[in-house]
Amino acid sequence: MTTLYLNGRVFDGDRMIDGHGVLVDGERISRVAPVGDFEGFAGEVVDCTGGTVMPGLIDCHVHLMFRGEPDPWAVLEKLDAAHAVVRALEHARDTLLGGVTSVRDCGGRDFQEFAVRDACNEGRFQGPTILAAGKVICMTGGHGNRIGRVADGVDEVVKAVREQIHAGADLVKIMATGGVMTPGVDPEDAHYTAEEITAGIAEAKRFRRRTASHAQGAEGILNATRGGVTSIEHGIFMNDECCREMLDRGTYLVPTLAALRNILDNADAGIPDYAMEKAQRCAAAHETSIRMYYEAGGRIALGTDAGTPFNLHGDNAAELKFMVDVGLSNIDALRVGTRNGAELMGFDDRGRLAAGAVADLLVVQGDPSTEIEAAADRNRHVRVIKAGKVVVDRASGS
Repeated sequence: MTTLYLNGRVFDGDRMIDGHGVLVDGERISRVAPVGDFEGFAGEVVDCTGGTVMPGLIDCHVHLMFRGEPDPWAVLEKLDAAHAVVRALEHARDTLLGGVTSVRDCGGRDFQEFAVRDACNEGRFQGPTILAAGKVICMTGGHGNRIGRVADGVDEVVKAVREQIHAGADLVKIMATGGVMTPGVDPEDAHYTAEEITAGIAEAKRFRRRTASHAQGAEGILNATRGGVTSIEHGIFMNDECCREMLDRGTYLVPTLAALRNILDNADAGIPDYAMEKAQRCAAAHETSIRMYYEAGGRIALGTDAGTPFNLHGDNAAELKFMVDVGLSNIDALRVGTRNGAELMGFDDRGRLAAGAVADLLVVQGDPSTEIEAAADRNRHVRVIKAGKVVVDRASGS
């Protein structure tokens, strides 16, 4: 079946263009061309007047096993595997319905999220395309130790990486510092030594896996960056040295502004006191770090940390507005949320509207290049298309 999207602006993942149509044939885009080139087209035509056609959003940091409770880990600990997987399938569905067509799951529990990944990627259940990291790798007592793979010393870290790859991980995540949601750790403290994290990253690369590092304090950011990590997650206390070295290596920053925003906006909703105190301490530094890296020309990809407190699956698109709030231009925020995410995840056929690309599309009401809410507010998403199939169609009420 062929469908032609006409009469709206087109954001192709890089720039906004006018007077063009997007032709979808089956699961892929067959053509993006001037409207006149489609004269006499006899298939389905979707009139996008007053709207914009763009790639589906890409979220490079989610946790499908968590639901966004005040203390998600405490709730997950009480769930058996069967109920946890069903919940995660619901989260995947909600994510797709919110306009996000690809995600990286950056840490689950006992590989249970792999079943969700496989079910969605094979088309048996409704959800985005998913890459999954498996268990986060952390030191004894480190951030994520309640559900992660605890490993100390170079040899044990290498073994932990091999375990994730053997289990079927698409990428490897290593915790370079403390974090907000783990009691008794400081986000500014480096956890792994430079030698440990470098060994883990090198082992992942040896088996062609990209790497992500939870890294909030400057020393941990530097350890992971110098070790060759693909992306720094959060980057809260980045300093000038971190910024320079990340730029030199082309390291991605995945900011996850939504994580702290949603904690701070729900101060009286049962979030543990230790997490609230750390979130308040981190907030201003986080925004400064993101602005620094953006203004320096650094590579940024959208990530939300969805699943953390009150950071709900399906509301991922709001991260676009949060990034604009801290200084990104609207067009750059759109690039960060589409093209850049695809590049970080290693997808050469997603994140863009171009002939041959997978037909992951988002049609929004309005022009997000002038009003970012057009894409950031899921209520303004008119159509969500995953691999050519319409999963949301508000124009017809489905």
